[in-house]
Amino acid sequence: MSKEIEDHRLLNSSSNEPFSAVLERHVSRRAVMKGGLGLAAMGALGGFGVSALANSSGLAKTPLTLAFESLAGSRTDAIVVPPGYSAQVLVPWGAPLNDTAPDWSEDLALTPEIQANSVGMHHDGMHAFPLDADSASRRFILAMNNEYIDENALWAPQGGPTNMAEGQRPADEVRTEINAHGITLVEVEKTDNGVWQHVRGSAFNRRYTSATPMALSGPVAGSDYVRTKYSPEGTLTRGTNNNCANGYTPWGTYLTCEENWPDIFIKDEGRETDDDRLGIPTGRGRYGWETAAGDASEEEGEFSRFNATPGGASASEDYRNEPRTFGYIVEIDPYTGAQAVKRTALGRFRHEGCWPGKLVEGQPVVFYSGHDSRNEYIYKFVSEAVWDPADAPAVGAEANRLAIGAKYMDKGTLHVARFNADGSGEWLAVTPDATTADGRTLAEALGLAADDHAGIIIHTCDAADLLGATPMDRPEWGAVDPTSGEVYMTLTNNSKRTEEGSEPTFTGNEDDIAAPGNGYATAPTNAANPRAANEGGQIIRWREGGDQGVFEWEVFVFGAAASDADNLSGLTESNQFASPDGLWYDDRGDGNGILWIQTDNGYAGVADATNDQVLAVVPAALQRADGAAAVVSGDNQQALKRFCVGPNGCEVTGIFATADRTALFINIQHPGNWPAGDDATQAASGTVRPRASTVVIQKDDGGIIGV
Repeated sequence: MSKEIEDHRLLNSSSNEPFSAVLERHVSRRAVMKGGLGLAAMGALGGFGVSALANSSGLAKTPLTLAFESLAGSRTDAIVVPPGYSAQVLVPWGAPLNDTAPDWSEDLALTPEIQANSVGMHHDGMHAFPLDADSASRRFILAMNNEYIDENALWAPQGGPTNMAEGQRPADEVRTEINAHGITLVEVEKTDNGVWQHVRGSAFNRRYTSATPMALSGPVAGSDYVRTKYSPEGTLTRGTNNNCANGYTPWGTYLTCEENWPDIFIKDEGRETDDDRLGIPTGRGRYGWETAAGDASEEEGEFSRFNATPGGASASEDYRNEPRTFGYIVEIDPYTGAQAVKRTALGRFRHEGCWPGKLVEGQPVVFYSGHDSRNEYIYKFVSEAVWDPADAPAVGAEANRLAIGAKYMDKGTLHVARFNADGSGEWLAVTPDATTADGRTLAEALGLAADDHAGIIIHTCDAADLLGATPMDRPEWGAVDPTSGEVYMTLTNNSKRTEEGSEPTFTGNEDDIAAPGNGYATAPTNAANPRAANEGGQIIRWREGGDQGVFEWEVFVFGAAASDADNLSGLTESNQFASPDGLWYDDRGDGNGILWIQTDNGYAGVADATNDQVLAVVPAALQRADGAAAVVSGDNQQALKRFCVGPNGCEVTGIFATADRTALFINIQHPGNWPAGDDATQAASGTVRPRASTVVIQKDDGGIIGV
C-alpha cells in the first residue's frame, strides 16, 4: 500500500503474540547458538535448519553475479539507473487507450468518459500476458493496478477537487475518480528501434474500474451476507478498489487485490463486528463519494452504495452489505474481457497481493497473501483440486480460464500463519470446525452456525485472532522461488510495535483479542519482529516440506539506515533502505534467481539520503554467517546492490521482466514533479503535472538485465 493512503488506525486488538516478540527471541537465540538452531523441532521438519535454509537454492551450479555497481542515493526529479542502462516512460496516467479519449495535455480536463478510456491513476502491481510464444518478449498485454488518486493532480486544471473535505461532491467528479481507480489492460509492443509503445485502439485495451459489474464466487456468493439492493441474490457487485499488489495464475489470468477499500465506505449505524475489525469509517468516506447520492443523474444507487448505513426494511432494500462485497482477490481474464470474478474463498481482509506457490503436478495449488496493516497476518490458501498441467493453456490460446480458476480457487482451505521463536511455524486452518485457543470451535467462538463457511470468510480477521495467529509488521508483497518453493515476504514497518515485555493495547473497548471486532492498537516485540517502533522493516523467508501444515522461517534482511544502532544486516550508504514493499523473485534457471526489492519509505534516516529505490540480490550466493540475525549481514551485505532510484516524492512499485530478461518494467507512483518526457532519467526544467507511469529499463547494448 502506498504510504500516501495508509490507514494509521490499528484494527487488530488481539493479544496474540506479535511477530516482533517471536523474532526477538529468535534473534537472541541465534546470537547465543552461533548460527545453528540445534533444535529437535528442526529435525522433525526434515533437517531444514539455518544453514540448510541459507543454502536451499543449492541447485545452482554457480551463483549469478550482479554486473553493476551499487548506485549512490539520489534526491532528484528523475530516475537514476546504472551506467549503460536507459529508462523509458511508458503508459503514464491519462494515456488514451482508444480514440474516444484525446491525447494527453498538461491542461487536459478529465471527464468520466475520458478517464474510462484512458490509463488509470497511480500505477501499482502489474503482470505481462503474451499474445503468442514467438513475440512474448516484444508484444503482450500489460495488466496493471491503479491503486488510488491524487485529487490535486486529477483536478489541476480547475484548481483542485470540489468539496473534497465537506459538502456534496459533484456527480461527474465522483464518476471520474471512480474511473481513475481499478485496473488497466493495455497492449504494449517494442518497436524495431528498441522503443516501447502502447497500441492505441487494440482490442485488448480495457478498464475495470470501481464501477464495473463483477461476479462473486466461492463460499460467500449467494449468502445472506452479500445481498444488496443491486444484487438481491448476493451474486454480483460493482467495482474493485484500492488495488495494490497483484498476482497471476498458472492458467493465464490476472489477480488483483483489494487493499485499502474500507475507506471508500461509511456506516454510521447498524454496524457489525466486521465493520469495526476492518475499519469501515463513519461520517465521511475518503473521497466523499457517498455525498453525491441523490443527484438527479444517479443511476442504480451508484453513489448511494458507498453509504452502508441501513435504510430499508431488509438488506435487499439498501446497501448495508455493500462493504461485504469487497476485501477479496479478483480474477480477470486479460484476453477476453469477460466479467471479473471475486474469489471469496481466499479470505476477506485488506489483501496486499496474491502469489502462487511452487506448482507440482498432483498436488494442491497454493496462494499466499498478506494483510497489509500493522499487527495483521499472513495467509495461505490451499486448493481442494490438485494441479493438472492440462489446465495451463498455451500462450494466447483460447480457453475458459475463469472456469479453470473456479476449479482451483472456489474450493479449498484458507490458513493463517503462526511463527514460533525456534524458527518453526504452523499454518492454522481457518474453517468452521477449527479449534480456537480456548478450545471452542471457530464457528462457536464467532457466534456462527456450525457449517457457516461464508460467515468464517466474512469474519476472516476475527477468526485469525481467535486461532492465535502471529501479528506481523505489515505484511506486503510476496515472492516465490519456483524451484525451491521458498517464499519471501516484505514486512514494511510498524511504528506501533512496543518494547519487549510491554502489554498490548486494543482498538475496542475490551482488553481481549477474543472480543468480536477487536484489533491490536500496539503489540510488543517478538522473535520475528524484534524491533520496537520498527521503521526499517524486514524481509522474511520460509520453506515448507511435505507437511503443508508446517514451515521453517528466518529473516532474510533487515532494513535500516547505515548509522542505526539496530542495523542488524550491516547495511551501508550504498544499500541502506527502509520500508521494503514491492518484491519479485526473478527466476534465471538452474536454481538461480535475482530477488528484486522495492521501497515505499517514510523513515527520515534513509529518506534524507535517498528517494525510494530498487535493490537486487542473488539469494543463492548468500549463506548466513554464524550468529547473524539475518541471511544478509555485515559479512555479506555488499551482495545487496542498489539498482535504481526513483524521482522525488515517489514510491517504486510493480515489477516484472520480459521473458528474455532484456527489459525490466517498474512503476513510479505518486511522483512529485515527474515525468518531464519519454526519458525517465530527465528532470523537469520547471513544474509538470505529475503522472504515475510505467518505466522500462533496458541495457543500451540490448543485453540481459542485471548480469
